[in-house]
Amino acid sequence: MLVGMKNPGSATPVSAFPALDVSAFGAYDVRGAIGGNVTAGLYYRAARAAAEVLGTRTACVGFDARATSENFAVAALRGLIEASCQSLALGLCGTEEVYYATGSRDLDLGLMVTASHNPLDYNGLKLIGPRARPLTGAEFKAIRELTASGEFARLEAVGAREFTDEAQREAYAAYLAGLTMPTEMGTHRILFDCGSGAAGPTLKAVLAELNRRGAEIDAVIARGAPDPSFPDGVPNPLLPEMRTATVRAVVEAGADFGVAFDGDFDRCFLFDAAGTFVEGEYVVALLARASLVQNPGQSIVHDPRVTGAIRSAVRDAGGVPTLSQTGHAYIKDALRAASGPYGGEMSGHHYFRDFFHCDSGMLPWMLIAQQLHQSGQTLAEAVAEMRTEFPSSGEINFWVADKGAVITAVRSHFEPDAVSVDRTDGLSCDFGDWRFNLRASNTENLLRLNVEAAGSRALVKARTADLSTILNKWAAQ
Repeated sequence: MLVGMKNPGSATPVSAFPALDVSAFGAYDVRGAIGGNVTAGLYYRAARAAAEVLGTRTACVGFDARATSENFAVAALRGLIEASCQSLALGLCGTEEVYYATGSRDLDLGLMVTASHNPLDYNGLKLIGPRARPLTGAEFKAIRELTASGEFARLEAVGAREFTDEAQREAYAAYLAGLTMPTEMGTHRILFDCGSGAAGPTLKAVLAELNRRGAEIDAVIARGAPDPSFPDGVPNPLLPEMRTATVRAVVEAGADFGVAFDGDFDRCFLFDAAGTFVEGEYVVALLARASLVQNPGQSIVHDPRVTGAIRSAVRDAGGVPTLSQTGHAYIKDALRAASGPYGGEMSGHHYFRDFFHCDSGMLPWMLIAQQLHQSGQTLAEAVAEMRTEFPSSGEINFWVADKGAVITAVRSHFEPDAVSVDRTDGLSCDFGDWRFNLRASNTENLLRLNVEAAGSRALVKARTADLSTILNKWAAQ
């Protein structure tokens, strides 16, 4: 049951709002520098605009561990209430808890205040539509425009309230556990690195529920207390320099494997018992195999950055590999269209049909623990063959002045020798024994390069060096 907490204020007159800088709006979420284009006023207006554009009557709001996030969430809640919305305040949580609340309660809108892995002086807002679906491009554009103008409809907000529900997290943990087989997770000793982000309290609730259902996980939790100062840096284990503490903790704990979360824990990253980072494409391949055991012959959605290990695993398991543009909104739409059980990105996002087609940082490690127990393999053993057959470079970033011009130049240089060229996301060129993907950041003057080869790490190294030389030359022009 929802318990009412506070009365709404009266709606603000239309004439009170001047034009507002909305440059923090990106392709499908909001992200920017605090005190610059990200202010409490932006959250208030974005929430109120979203409610008006979507016809929202019920909503929820959560926030991550950043110092400004709670105040920004309060501003968003005020905007919702003044738009006449019944609003569930989730408090400190992860993005996937907002997905769960929106989907399980059939709410009209979910808002998550987070800047995830971005610098400490950043914050942002993720907007989730009815049934936890992504907003359409038209909806997002309309919200941005109404946020900018502030020309809101005059509403009385009669009966609108802010609510909390103390049982919400327990319900979420129970739902996740119901998608797994806790008694099949074995007695693994697992090191969890929460990175001082939001994951700690939620992880403890999830572990308690799994143990209640018969799991025997020996959990060691590092940096589990949310700390808005992020003393060891904002958690983003995709960056090699942010893995050092996790590697050390895994080895010191004598763990069977390690799990590290990003700031809002919609992503998780795996480390084997030696502390070796497991590249994202291999994790996607493992989860694809697990999904196809229960859903034979169905589609597995993946992005185009690194594809060899994933497509091979899917085909070997009798599934259908389905290519999608990178990014959560695109993967979710593709997963819905394909009716597949699972979709994954090498960047640590993993999407599940049974979790409202959304990404979860909690489900992957549970399913991997289950898979390892059932196979009798260690994590290192489970990925060893894939590492040999499908080596890759990892993602390499290049700062450039003109992203489009550089991609065009790279295409002109490599296309004549390519077996195939794909533009699903950026530029993918396949040469038979090796391929690369080069894609532009949506928010920065940044190009991201991934190189892979069939069975030859030396070839990956050589072609990565070639491409790096070319990209560095063009980046400097």
